[in-house]
Amino acid sequence: MNNLSEGVQRFQHEIFPGKAELFERLAGAHHPGALFIGCSDARVVPELITSADAGDLFVIRTAGNLVPAYSPAEIGGVTASIEYAVSVLGVSDIVVCGHSACGAMTALAQDHDLSAVPAVARWLRHADPAMARMRSHGGAPSVQELVRHNVAAQLANLATHPSVAAARIERDLTLHGWVFDIPTGAIDPIAA
Repeated sequence: MNNLSEGVQRFQHEIFPGKAELFERLAGAHHPGALFIGCSDARVVPELITSADAGDLFVIRTAGNLVPAYSPAEIGGVTASIEYAVSVLGVSDIVVCGHSACGAMTALAQDHDLSAVPAVARWLRHADPAMARMRSHGGAPSVQELVRHNVAAQLANLATHPSVAAARIERDLTLHGWVFDIPTGAIDPIAA
């Protein structure tokens, strides 16, 4: 906790003063250009890897960068955040970003026992379409292959959301898939 407190003090004394005008503008409203859906993994920091400033991105972070397919019976925080970003904020781009060495994809690819973490096991079922894609190719999936298939599967899930489908028809909303390679910093695009 000391590191976090020290970081807040550095922000308040060293960073905030140089960005006071930006934060004053953002206090009234923000107009991010993109929704960034990434993994909760602490190594994947959307603003850092995109060189974005405060207010540039609307960010959703979930274990495995998973996006539940739309279901009116199961509206949760991810669905609500997607709808808000698209319908209220009017983002023009949505990025689903997976990454190398993803713990969620590793657990699935290597068939880890998740019985001690039942909520995690249930959440990871949103990656079932990616696992099905892998199985259809035969053989045991590598983590990196599963990461790529998962990004594609989550883009497909994202497209089931009514706000996303409507915005793609009514205006220019573009979906992007990325895989961030942690050791090199490279971004590999995945076709939407």
